[in-house]
Amino acid sequence: MNKTEKKRILAVDDEPNMRRLLEIMLKQAGYQPLLAASGREALEILAREGADLVVSDLHMPGMDGLGLLAAMQKDGMNTPAIIVTAHAEVETAVAAMKLGAADYIVRPFDLEMLEIAMMRALSLTRLKIENRFLRDEAERDVDNMIGDSPAMRKVYEAIRQVAPEKATALIVGETGTGKELVAHAIHKLSPRNDAMFVAVNCAAIPADMLESELFGHERGAFTGAIKERIGKFELADGGTLFLDEVTEMPVALQAKLLRALQEGVIERLGGHRPINVNIRVVAATNRDPQQAVRDGQLREDLYYRLNVFRLDLPPLRERSADIPALAQHFVAQRNMTLAPDTLNRLAAYRWPGNVRELQNVLERAAIMCSGDTITAAHLPADLAPDATPAPDTLSIPEATEALERRMIAEALKQTNGNKSKAARLLNISERSLWYKLTRYDLG
Repeated sequence: MNKTEKKRILAVDDEPNMRRLLEIMLKQAGYQPLLAASGREALEILAREGADLVVSDLHMPGMDGLGLLAAMQKDGMNTPAIIVTAHAEVETAVAAMKLGAADYIVRPFDLEMLEIAMMRALSLTRLKIENRFLRDEAERDVDNMIGDSPAMRKVYEAIRQVAPEKATALIVGETGTGKELVAHAIHKLSPRNDAMFVAVNCAAIPADMLESELFGHERGAFTGAIKERIGKFELADGGTLFLDEVTEMPVALQAKLLRALQEGVIERLGGHRPINVNIRVVAATNRDPQQAVRDGQLREDLYYRLNVFRLDLPPLRERSADIPALAQHFVAQRNMTLAPDTLNRLAAYRWPGNVRELQNVLERAAIMCSGDTITAAHLPADLAPDATPAPDTLSIPEATEALERRMIAEALKQTNGNKSKAARLLNISERSLWYKLTRYDLG
């Protein structure tokens, strides 16, 4: 009954006896009843407290059931509603459905009939949310993880080891190594694969919006919150939540994340009721997480909570044997092939941007190619073995800065100076890019 205990049902009826009967029936079914004697009162309760479902009488003085539905629609309230009436009226039922009613039941009804209607309405609402989310998500092919090098075979074995477990996993790897693809594979091979996989890029969302993105918010929680919104934690309930670039999350928000992971309970922004969530978290970072702890960017207690199982992804330069197979895969998607000299050039380059850079280079080459075979002439002129020289220092911070400078300069070059596109290409937030441009005096 844990799924219904947290569901709050708003019963709306102008007759006291009917309200009392609905209250008893809802309690017997395991729901938390809220009561309103009119449509106006119902709107006030929805605006003040919210509800998971509305069960409203059709005929009431003042604002009737249809008026309530219209007002909810106007105010951006997406709470599902069931309309109750003493007479089966086809035209009224059609009007109710057009205004967003999830169901329409006729008196007299018993507890079983009401409970079936409520369960159907609640399930339909979640399906709508999931379908909307899935439509917005780009399709990902998690079956085609490409590479047979020893380094990648170790990755596959690690995925098979951790996937069936409940433990959180931390994926560590440079930008462009395929961390989200690995997270998808973990989810697909887990017992949760029939539920949602929900990804959040912590570096791509402004700090003041990330809390709402993760935990959701109630209507009126802040300026611009015109309707309630469920967060990624609720959306991933029963499935997997992937937190990409978790070290970019504001430290203050990390405390709330830690509590959610430890207790399995969240609260929406502006809300006061705990919401139970059952999720498996997979996190990822392109930084050394222990260095992030020392630098104060990652809470130590959160690091230990996430780092139950660590999976390190090799950079492409350490698995160069996989470059031909990867390159052939990317161009095959465009029904094109690679000339032998092209493969030689690709294999000789160090790929500081890893697999993502390889994919971007081949997409550009395919555009430049007028035929169906990509040659070395279609590749960027600076794509040469010495284009990314070995660092002339053993200082990791200095070598990292030099690499960041080159990658930022290349991203700006490829995007003709468009900083928004360059940030997306580098898989960092615009805020981070502006900081690095100032730090490295790159304009």
